[in-house]
Amino acid sequence: MSALLQIDNLSKSFTDNLGFFAEHKLQAVKHISFTLEKKQMLAIIGKNGAGKSTLAKMIVGIIPPTSGRILFKSTPLEFGDYKRRASHIRMVFQDVNNAFNPRLNVGQTLDDPLRLLTTLNERERNERIFETLRLVGLYPEHANVGINTLSISQKQRVALARALILEPEIIIIDDALGSLDASVKTQLTNLMLDLQERLSLSYIYVGQHLGIIKHCADKILVMDEGEMIEYGETRHVLTRPQNDITKRLIESYFGKELDNSAWEKPEQNEM
Repeated sequence: MSALLQIDNLSKSFTDNLGFFAEHKLQAVKHISFTLEKKQMLAIIGKNGAGKSTLAKMIVGIIPPTSGRILFKSTPLEFGDYKRRASHIRMVFQDVNNAFNPRLNVGQTLDDPLRLLTTLNERERNERIFETLRLVGLYPEHANVGINTLSISQKQRVALARALILEPEIIIIDDALGSLDASVKTQLTNLMLDLQERLSLSYIYVGQHLGIIKHCADKILVMDEGEMIEYGETRHVLTRPQNDITKRLIESYFGKELDNSAWEKPEQNEM
């Protein structure tokens, strides 16, 4: 049985022109391969500038790869096939304060992708909007509320609703939880896990929050300078890191090395 998502030898280079007859090529992502199964969460971690967000943007279709393939259910996805890709893979961006058009209310924000990418009529779109708001813990009445009047927690829920509105199988979360306070972070993490179970979602979490990753991710992919330096089951990678960079990321977050007992008695402040 084929994987839900297969990333095959994906690379991305950027070229800067330095003047006549001179250019500088930056290889931001180098030959990355992995698979994602249904109802699985993959975490992509690494230092700032490791290439994590560039990889995520290629998968969701924002930027084209230089080489390699992205396959959804064994069928290649091509850059520019936005309508097809958006119905299967959606993204929640890091900064919700800059993720929305401030002139729109919540309903209009959620209606945009439905109008552009589906054939639903107005009544059907409204039903989908109200249903999706309920899914993320908001009320249908929030559809009439201006985006700029919402709290950070509510904006995060609207961002998640916008990702869910087209009923995708995969959601990419670009460090959207890292800057939240502990109680909001716990609420949204639990919401994500509940939605994963109810809707059979798969997640790609891009970020540095190893507490969330330890509790939620099935697999971890570690990147450094565009390369994949470790990839495997979460507990195995966190308890038996093979690369010094992975070891430093673990010790920097948890303050110590981890062993299997960390799953038996998790620390209260990890999340």
